[in-house]
Amino acid sequence: MNPWLAWFDAAAFAAEAQWVITLRMLRLTTGGALAATETQRMMSEKVVAGAQAQIAAASALAAGRGFAGAARAAAKPYRRAVRANRRRLTRRD
Repeated sequence: MNPWLAWFDAAAFAAEAQWVITLRMLRLTTGGALAATETQRMMSEKVVAGAQAQIAAASALAAGRGFAGAARAAAKPYRRAVRANRRRLTRRD
């Protein structure tokens, strides 16, 4: 992978993750049932994403894709979760 594209991809992911953190903190500061639900969601998502990342990395290593392939595979569950959270938290209901 082109190092510039890898850097840009990492920077975009970091910015999106920071945006999700900001939106979640705003939701938590309001308190109430919505904040409690968001707190529970945050904790359970981290456990699920971590397990998915471990499985993806192990599968990539077992398939012979090396450490770089394992790192890319492990990042996918986190990226997917961050993207889904950004969409959910910015949606107007």
